Amino acid sequence: MTQLLVFVERDDAEEVAETLGEWFPELGVPRVVRETLAGEDDAEDAQWLVVLEGLDDEALGKVDELVGRYDGWREAG
Repeated sequence: MTQLLVFVERDDAEEVAETLGEWFPELGVPRVVRETLAGEDDAEDAQWLVVLEGLDDEALGKVDELVGRYDGWREAG
């Protein structure tokens, strides 16, 4: 299942993606994409997503801890 890790800051998303690439090399470095909130005209309100696939529940627990350190959150995609 696809997991979306959501961040306000691009730098946070990129750091998490790099860390996850190191922790789970079999997945490669996850993609970082920008998502503009529906109805928002101001590009500053865009969120940054790290797209993850192929992790089990145990690995997702580690991911949640990491994401929390950057004030982000995880959503099922």
